[in-house]
Amino acid sequence: MAGNKSYTIVEYFGGEDGYRCGYCKSQTGNFSRGMWSHTMTVQDYQDLIDRGWRRSGKYVYKPIMQKTCCPQYTIRCHALKFQPSKSHKKILKKMNRFISKGELQKGQEDCAGEPMDSVCEEAGPQELRKVHLKCTTLTGIQKDATEFPSTTEVQKEAADATPTGSQTSQNDPVSVLAGTTTSAAPKSGNGADPSRPPCRKAKELRKERRLQKEQMRQNGDGVSSTVSPTQPTPSQNNQSKTLEEFISESLPENSAHCLEVRLVPVNFEDPQFMASYQQSSALYAQYQMAIHGDDPSECSESEFKRFLCDSPLEAEYAPDGPEVGYGSFHQQYWLDGRIVAVGVIDILPTCVSSVYLYYHPDFNSLSLGSYSALREIAFTKQLQKQSPKLSYYYLGFYIHSCPKMRYKGQYRPSDLLCPETYVWVSIERCIPLLDNSRYARLNQDPDLGDARAVRDLGRALVLYRRTVMPYAAYSRKRKGSSDEMEVQQYASLVGQDCAERILLYRS
Repeated sequence: MAGNKSYTIVEYFGGEDGYRCGYCKSQTGNFSRGMWSHTMTVQDYQDLIDRGWRRSGKYVYKPIMQKTCCPQYTIRCHALKFQPSKSHKKILKKMNRFISKGELQKGQEDCAGEPMDSVCEEAGPQELRKVHLKCTTLTGIQKDATEFPSTTEVQKEAADATPTGSQTSQNDPVSVLAGTTTSAAPKSGNGADPSRPPCRKAKELRKERRLQKEQMRQNGDGVSSTVSPTQPTPSQNNQSKTLEEFISESLPENSAHCLEVRLVPVNFEDPQFMASYQQSSALYAQYQMAIHGDDPSECSESEFKRFLCDSPLEAEYAPDGPEVGYGSFHQQYWLDGRIVAVGVIDILPTCVSSVYLYYHPDFNSLSLGSYSALREIAFTKQLQKQSPKLSYYYLGFYIHSCPKMRYKGQYRPSDLLCPETYVWVSIERCIPLLDNSRYARLNQDPDLGDARAVRDLGRALVLYRRTVMPYAAYSRKRKGSSDEMEVQQYASLVGQDCAERILLYRS
């Protein structure tokens, strides 16, 4: 795309009316602002999700946090620091057993297996259809848009503005324990016998025996027999087994099944995407009807295309970016030659963002929601080796007021986005605040504000009559435009930097 200026083009719709909430089932309690994105650069979307926005197809929305019934906080996981918890290990082992031995325990889905964003987070289908119909057709406008002189250009600031206070230590007690021990009930007697050595826990004795065996083995290998008690033992090595080691665990040659994960760009000109399109669409319909009870009309091919294939993100490549490039992708899980699950993801400058997951209902007990999230975290770590700044995994929204949706907080270390200052705060510091109130300012520094608050509305870019211009010039042309209040609201939500880069369509 060298030599061509790429713009994000949006139409802002605001959003004053409440609609149905997919979490608490309130009919009118869900409030959000929204805009239709005709095209969007990956950097602009990265900056928007770092201000609490999220996309559903081409519709980009931001919950009105202090008004909506179930506040939705953007959550991200530090992929490089992630270690699977005990429940995550169980899911990974369960999948490996299924692949190697064919074991499938029907009807025993793990509570941690809730699919990523399986509860509809966006405006309901009816709402989105209305938005889609309201949108002006802007085909070819980006090509025809006159590039305005660079008086409104701003320096790109680092997308990752994590304060040092938000770095979290991994102190999840579950992830430390590889198993549980059962202590025997004490026998009655006259107390401890001073002539005998003090009682010791069975766990300590087992640890000592392991150390002795390790010493003997090392002696046999001609290695010094000195073994420090703090040195990792085989058991400890197992406890710290990495996510990648679980995923790439060797399976027998005569395994019952073969699982292959393919990354396919969401592109109707891509042969691999088109070759699997019909199968993927049919799987989506199966999932929506079986898991969510959708009517066939609600999960038609056109709805599948609108929701999970129509992305505003342009495919982009950068010298310091991942080899696969940036943009929207389907991560397909092929089992014995057929698609059984699809994770929809966006690859952005500093993160992999999870959009949705759908899977074959027959494999509900495999906890595919959690399994796919673990695979996507591992994938993020893989991409980071190619692009150092791409180090986070975004799980969408964390809804503390909905217990069923708290599972996203299990992927640690993780941060929540403060809805007022737009800085990241470790989830451990957020949970006590959210236990007391559905809505909370997560950053507790009273002097800290929004670093990208609107300072100069006149510098916001608009697209008017196929011409790019700052809002100040547009207002002069319109001789006192009556839409200043709406543009001010839009700019305050996207922030000054995005307002100076994104083209707001004006009719």
